[in-house]
Amino acid sequence: MKHSEVKNRITETASFLFYKNGYNSTGINQIIAETGIAKATLYNHFKSKEEICLAYLQFKNINFIEDFEKFTTSKPKGTDQILAIFDFLRLFYQDKDFNGCWCIKTVSEIPKDNEIIRNEIQSQKNEFIALITKLITNNLEQVKREQVSSLARQIYLLYESAVGESHLHQKDWPIIEAKNLCEKIIT
Repeated sequence: MKHSEVKNRITETASFLFYKNGYNSTGINQIIAETGIAKATLYNHFKSKEEICLAYLQFKNINFIEDFEKFTTSKPKGTDQILAIFDFLRLFYQDKDFNGCWCIKTVSEIPKDNEIIRNEIQSQKNEFIALITKLITNNLEQVKREQVSSLARQIYLLYESAVGESHLHQKDWPIIEAKNLCEKIIT
């Protein structure tokens, strides 16, 4: 098997385990066993569990961003593309493996001084806000340029709270209500 294939397999396996069980509850030996590789092979690809965590976060984010952009921009231009943010979340919630936000789960488990992982998560969240900003700019002509950034952060906060609360309650009503609030602030 090629070097990149092995690294991808380790990343995918660790991603599944970290997301399902949590970062702290998933050990290196479990990743090795699930991947079916030798410990030396894992350490040829990753120097530490922290490096595996960074690969996990990046893996999840790349897939999320691609799917999110494809879904939202497939809707009719205008408010439909903005509200599609919550339709996308509802589909994400309905997935059998939904377990909340991988970033928030991870940041809650790392020490406060772990700047490497925290910076990666902040970067991903800022990228998501930038995507929302782009959706607003491309779809809501009535919003003044100086208001776009604030509106994007408001929608982001609605989305993030809907993720956490739908996971907590195991119901999709938080997503529905967040979409309703979003509709009020964009019209």
